[in-house]
Amino acid sequence: MTDNAEVELERMVVTRVLDAPRELVWRAWTEPKYVQQWWGPMGFTMPFCRMDFREGGRFLYCMVAPDGQEYWSAGQFHQIVPQEKIVLSMYFADAQGNRVEAAAVGIEHEAIPDAKDEVLFEDLGNGQTRLTFTGNETMKHARESGQFEGMMQVLEKFAAVVAGLVAQA
Repeated sequence: MTDNAEVELERMVVTRVLDAPRELVWRAWTEPKYVQQWWGPMGFTMPFCRMDFREGGRFLYCMVAPDGQEYWSAGQFHQIVPQEKIVLSMYFADAQGNRVEAAAVGIEHEAIPDAKDEVLFEDLGNGQTRLTFTGNETMKHARESGQFEGMMQVLEKFAAVVAGLVAQA
């Protein structure tokens, strides 16, 4: 494989260090009442979130854009290592969770074949946690399509939810 080919297949990776213990970061990522507060870019809401959070479990989300457009996504949890790692597949869906092509909802999506999303939770000590999200699309496409910026916004909203949990603890 040439250097260019490796760059072309580089997966989207987004990392955020949070001033919170790993247990709180894990809760914010895995409990539907918190996921509904942060999933989606700035200005988007999430009125529907159903999660069967276990290996083999499925989920269905509805994200609503500022203009009212609904974007449904569904998927499955493939691996869960409590407070350390989640491996999942996610796809565009209809309101019943049936897979639809990204183009059908007006989104350009370029996934790497057989790649799954991965979320890592690393305890850095001193009450800090590093969250690393690795997506199933190429970094090149994610930057060009705005998906990278969207995920950065998701993590910004996520950090605010985590900060709220820290304040309540």
